[in-house]
Amino acid sequence: MDPSFPRRYLCLFNRRGEEMNWLRTWAISKKEFIHIYRDWRSLGLVILMPAVLMLLFGYAVTLDVKKVPMAILNYDQGQESLSFVHQFSGSPYFDRPLFIQSREELYHLVDKNRIKMGLVIPSDFSKTLKAGKKASVQVILDGTDSNTANIILSYVQSITQQYNQEKTFLKIERIGRKRPDPPLEGRVRVWFNEELESKNYFIPGLVAVIMSIIGVLLTGQVIVREWERGTMELLISTPVRKGELLLGKLFPYFFIGLLDLCLAFFMGRWFFEVPFRGSFLLLLSLSCIYLIVALALGLTISTVARTQIFANQLAMVIGFLPTFLLSGFTFVISNMPVWLQIITYGIAPRYYVSILKEIFLKGSDLSFLYKEMLILIGMGVTGIGVAIHLFKKELR
Repeated sequence: MDPSFPRRYLCLFNRRGEEMNWLRTWAISKKEFIHIYRDWRSLGLVILMPAVLMLLFGYAVTLDVKKVPMAILNYDQGQESLSFVHQFSGSPYFDRPLFIQSREELYHLVDKNRIKMGLVIPSDFSKTLKAGKKASVQVILDGTDSNTANIILSYVQSITQQYNQEKTFLKIERIGRKRPDPPLEGRVRVWFNEELESKNYFIPGLVAVIMSIIGVLLTGQVIVREWERGTMELLISTPVRKGELLLGKLFPYFFIGLLDLCLAFFMGRWFFEVPFRGSFLLLLSLSCIYLIVALALGLTISTVARTQIFANQLAMVIGFLPTFLLSGFTFVISNMPVWLQIITYGIAPRYYVSILKEIFLKGSDLSFLYKEMLILIGMGVTGIGVAIHLFKKELR
């Protein structure tokens, strides 16, 4: 038997007739795996970063505003004012209120960030209501965080509306009439995120951030690191082909990206109990496509950059920040300026974040996601072509 028979199945041919040997490719991959294992910074980024991000966004980062610290300045102390105050102290959205005696104390608490809201009830509050007139209260909000202030304001308006409704019904009952049924009743049913939990919104999109960091930030150093250390000339002088070198360099990070995907999925599904209604096989397949796009971008950065510091900076600006800010992960794209919305169409994470939320929360199948898949495939093919062209040009 021909002794080279087994090796024939380990070789492919490119268009120039040059053999692409998978043994040499595996040797390059093994070298890269050893480097990652010996570099504690890369190893820490690979292992700890997904877990830390999941914990931060699962617990610390939330859009839910609960237990709002507040203070109440009640000049009235009548039955009506105490009933109104009870609406706040019994609400799960407000913390146990502080009862103060002066406006100076209220302003001091706001200045020191000890409270987010102050409620001032005038001395004639109960008297005005008993006379059948319209009473007013003053609400002071800390507007340094506009989003939180708007949410607190909606809480106050809801409590005030409920209080007004109860007072109106009591007045009707006093004159001997039956409490009327409301003419309109809104029956709200929330789909896909029934409990309106922020973690169900953040964690699926966080997978895109993790994949981008692995694909762009780490891969952005694979080529420039060899040039900095002077080992690229040594690699070029070996029988290793350009394609073998590229594929061998990228395979470890592709493998690591899939491991981090599984880790993020496990933590999100079983640790934070984020609902998953779709197909894991579909999620894995589309994640592989996106990971190729991210790896191609990282390889392009590594080819263009001359130092690892510059490569890291480019990876942050081109890879991480668009994923975090322009993908729909943190901010709603439709609320952005039109010119910025147009830019997001050229950013791959936009489509991947949409895929993640559709699969996690809605359970969508490929018939709903084929457009995003085709766009990512096109971006991946283009990115690989650009990366290979720049790499060959750099070698020449």
